[in-house]
Amino acid sequence: MTSDLITKYFPSLTAQQLEQFNRLPGLYQFWNDQINVISRKDIEQLYERHVLHSLGIAKVMPFLPGEKVLDVGTGGGFPGIPLAILFPDTEFYLVDSIGKKIKVVQEVAKALGLTNVRASHRRAEQVDEKFDFVVSRAVTRLKEFYPWVKGKFNKQSKNILPNGILYLKGGDLEQEIAESGLTVQQYYLKDYFDEEFFETKQVIYVLC
Repeated sequence: MTSDLITKYFPSLTAQQLEQFNRLPGLYQFWNDQINVISRKDIEQLYERHVLHSLGIAKVMPFLPGEKVLDVGTGGGFPGIPLAILFPDTEFYLVDSIGKKIKVVQEVAKALGLTNVRASHRRAEQVDEKFDFVVSRAVTRLKEFYPWVKGKFNKQSKNILPNGILYLKGGDLEQEIAESGLTVQQYYLKDYFDEEFFETKQVIYVLC
């Protein structure tokens, strides 16, 4: 695996960021051998299917210094860890209902020296804080996801889009969006990334 795929689309990384991205495969291989958080097939394509996929959010939303971002159902730390590397001055709070996954997130963040990352074993409904954005990756259907995070947003927006949800999803989402009753904007990752994996992948933005 090589981080060349990351620098292909994010050529302005600092030396520290490049080192952090380069360390991800080794860290996740180590922890995956102990606590299975990523499938064997996907661990071999970590940069494309997890890291770059997570960074698709960055193509839509360049987070600002001081903003607070909640990652719901982070699993092994996606999209939160790659985004935290890319935006070191943005605060990220990663939560998951499965404790062993949060253990991996905490250890990876510690090994990388990510001082802008917090991680907790809890459900989104238990989080009692306000954020500028909520990110997540296909945890559940939008109709179920929205109530988990409703009311957790700062009222004042500072970024190019008002505060809201940035949700990574794939496939035909017409029915899912319709049933949610939410007003969304769809950003197609194939417009940003050339790889076939991203052909049906989207970032769904929901104004909150």
